[in-house]
Amino acid sequence: MDAIANLFMPGEVSIASTLVLYSFVIAAGIYIGKVKIFGISLGVTFVLFVGILMGHFGYIVDSNILKFVREFGLILFIFSIGLQVGPGFFSSFKKGGMRLNMLAVLGISLNVAIVLGIYFFGNIHDISALVGVMSGAVTNTPGLAAAQQAVTTLTSSPEQANIMASGYAAAYPLGVIGIILSMFVIKWVFRINTTSEIEKIEKEQEESHLKPFMLSVKVENQLVDGKTLLQLHDIVRTNFVVSRIMDESGKITIPKSSTQIHTGNLLLIICSANDAERFKAVIGSQIEMDWEAVPAPIFSRRILITKSEFNGVALGSLRLHNGYKLNATRVNRAGVDLLAAPNLRLQMGDRITVVGNLEDIDRLADRLGNSMKRLNQPNLITIFIGIILGIVLGQINLGFDMKLGLAGGPLVVAILLGRFGYRAKLVTYTSTSASLLLRELGICLFLASVGIAAGKDFAASVFNTTGMWWVIWGFVITVVPLIIVGCIARGHDKINLLTIMGLMSGGCTDPPALAYANNSTGNDAPAVAYSTVYPLTMFLRVVAAQALILCFA
Repeated sequence: MDAIANLFMPGEVSIASTLVLYSFVIAAGIYIGKVKIFGISLGVTFVLFVGILMGHFGYIVDSNILKFVREFGLILFIFSIGLQVGPGFFSSFKKGGMRLNMLAVLGISLNVAIVLGIYFFGNIHDISALVGVMSGAVTNTPGLAAAQQAVTTLTSSPEQANIMASGYAAAYPLGVIGIILSMFVIKWVFRINTTSEIEKIEKEQEESHLKPFMLSVKVENQLVDGKTLLQLHDIVRTNFVVSRIMDESGKITIPKSSTQIHTGNLLLIICSANDAERFKAVIGSQIEMDWEAVPAPIFSRRILITKSEFNGVALGSLRLHNGYKLNATRVNRAGVDLLAAPNLRLQMGDRITVVGNLEDIDRLADRLGNSMKRLNQPNLITIFIGIILGIVLGQINLGFDMKLGLAGGPLVVAILLGRFGYRAKLVTYTSTSASLLLRELGICLFLASVGIAAGKDFAASVFNTTGMWWVIWGFVITVVPLIIVGCIARGHDKINLLTIMGLMSGGCTDPPALAYANNSTGNDAPAVAYSTVYPLTMFLRVVAAQALILCFA
């Protein structure tokens, strides 16, 4: 019985007691984090606070074990984040995404400027504490992790890392509140009617030019009579797919590039919404047509790509019409429909919509895999190869004794693998549940370690005049940049309130604020803006926190 009792005693240091302590901290933290206050929950961040509480009451972990668990959890979390954001990291700079990302970068720059202002002219001159406060103020745990790893490397002392964790914990709660409060301030300053903003964004979404658009037209223009589809591509000069053709006798066929069109033919065209008028001007008038209701041996099915040899392969290289007498019309990737352009690079987990005979569709499905079971198997080789490369990259001296470290190295490698891994024949697809498990396990191990380590001196560090200033300055770091960015976004760029809410949430990588934005508007526009700025913001937050430590510690 004494052996069992010792597992729960403060000060006990053993493998068994360590496992019990970590399990309790993580389980209790996740449970408490689900409690909502005014509709907002702090999620897994409560693991940090439970860890601090247990550390305060004398529960400890062997320093070497704690350091290993903390760093390994950090790498798992950071690497899974990088794989998640990698595919959208570079595309997020295109068109409207560039404007949102520049506003997010401005917000990060203002955060850093305020921290430097406090450091040089304020009443807090400990850069470790200020970086912790900044990370908590913008609710960015990876930034805290990167800064802790950097300061530990520089000083070889855990005290500064613990002070950083205390500053993070002090600033975090008001950080979440400050983000949501900033949304209210922008709404009040510009006298914005939320209902009107929702109606505007919904109208814009209905007219979105990004989604594949199905258009039925009748060939009436004599100038295109007898033209092949290949020639039609040269005339219209845009990406499109003619899925089916019905001749005057009512026969439906699957066309290929050499198929001729004639006046009186009915065409089902898959194109971008903004190209619809172009097709009506060149080919003929739009008609209402239910193609599925017409008796024909032609079916439309979705095929799931689950064979790794097709990862990164161009859609056009499948030779669907020549080899299978099929047409591909759309590719669904992560819930988003993309036009089936010949140069579109396929990825594991893509779903291709094809049209043709059922036997031909089945043959193609066998070739591409079409097995959900295969997708459920995690690609551990890619994950651990990426971790090795990330750790190696993190140890390279970039000049002025700056290194990416155990946070930045795996993050950069994961982003590159997520975007370009197919070129090295590495399968980066991970199911949503597996990716979430990896990420949550990593962050929980990291937060529990940070909390336990910081708990011993937390009360003495926070519950005093210095701690009060941490909370105050943290609130300033949160609110001032967000209000400035929000005013520019609304006053100068005339951006919709829902998009601004997503920009603010993504700029601080804050899921609770995004949840509030989505629930309060009933629209996914905040989530779209959040995902647009999240990749670059996450990367820059990690780099900024490390840079402050490396330059001023």
